[in-house]
Amino acid sequence: MMTAPSYQTIRVRFQDPICFLQLYRPDAQNTINDQLLAECSDVLDRCEESATVLVIEGLPETFCFGADFTAIRAAQTQGNGHSAAAFASGGPEPLYDLWQRLTTGPYVVISHVRGKANAGGVGFVAASDIVIADDSAVFSLSELLFGLMPACVLPFLSRRVGWQKAHYMTLMTHPISVSQAVAWGLVDAHEPNSDILLRRHLSRLKRLNKTAVARYKRFASSLSGSLVVDRQLALAANKEVFSDPRNIDNIVRYVEQGIFPWESS
Repeated sequence: MMTAPSYQTIRVRFQDPICFLQLYRPDAQNTINDQLLAECSDVLDRCEESATVLVIEGLPETFCFGADFTAIRAAQTQGNGHSAAAFASGGPEPLYDLWQRLTTGPYVVISHVRGKANAGGVGFVAASDIVIADDSAVFSLSELLFGLMPACVLPFLSRRVGWQKAHYMTLMTHPISVSQAVAWGLVDAHEPNSDILLRRHLSRLKRLNKTAVARYKRFASSLSGSLVVDRQLALAANKEVFSDPRNIDNIVRYVEQGIFPWESS
């Protein structure tokens, strides 16, 4: 089991092949600042080789409330900031890059949402492969109320729920319930006790092979949505997996002995 270093804004534990990453800023509504982005990025570096599944969690009442407005105020007071749009001193690039790594990285990303997911919190959710939630979860984009816009969130959110629903959330700014989020495709599954739901998902996902997950995420991230354009990508990916000797051995063993790949001989 890998030992995680000490972090200030997140809590991390590795339970092979799963990494649990908890956003942990209880005194700041789990808002996003430079340090949180840097620490999350460091965890993703560690997950590149070691984790098949990454679980992102927040606090029981707040998953993540978006940008740290206190940090914006401090930057303006100190003369370090020129625009609230770049809410962190490093600008918006680290945030977008982190979400892109979640979307494309060689691991299955689960967001486990309880309570409020607002603004950038919705970005974490939208960039995930699987989203599960309890009945307290609500999702909102509040940026326009402050003259801002969810510029970095929308590419990920639109990919997940479609442009019009993302557009509606942006304009209306009010929270949507977990049942509405499920209907729209933002949340994949929810139950009153989401801890049990999470365990059921992990019991299945931990059987997956990391190489297979990495190949699939790379392929899925390359698809354009056009059957004509994607033809060569699909054919190449199919040939790659069926020419891997390890996969052929798994198939042969199953046919001859009825043993699944994750089972011992």
